[in-house]
Amino acid sequence: MNLNENNAVVITQQDFDLLKPYFSKQKKNSTEMSLSAELSRAVILKNDAFPPHAIRLNSKVWIQEASTGNIMELTIVLPQHADIKQKKISVLTPIAAALIGFRKGETVRWEVPAGLKIFKIINVLAPI
Repeated sequence: MNLNENNAVVITQQDFDLLKPYFSKQKKNSTEMSLSAELSRAVILKNDAFPPHAIRLNSKVWIQEASTGNIMELTIVLPQHADIKQKKISVLTPIAAALIGFRKGETVRWEVPAGLKIFKIINVLAPI
């Protein structure tokens, strides 16, 4: 079951267009937890209508893992711009795919290779 299905995913038209090559428009299994599944249910907004504390490409994000309390800082980028030393992670990674389109204060549940993880979005800085 997609544990985030009650949370609306929002994305800008610009980000949606950039991400289109990375996912298939084919009907996905509604229980699948992937970037494709999340984007297939996303609400596409114009840049000027996009909520300022929602996560999009190039957003800097602080999340807290529920089980450990650890806070992580990361920036979600296209795969070719990923650089772990600069805390820039690809939108294709499980954690970035889980976060894209969600907002500050929301809790996101996502199946990662190590099992189910629960993250609270502490803060989001929009791209400059």
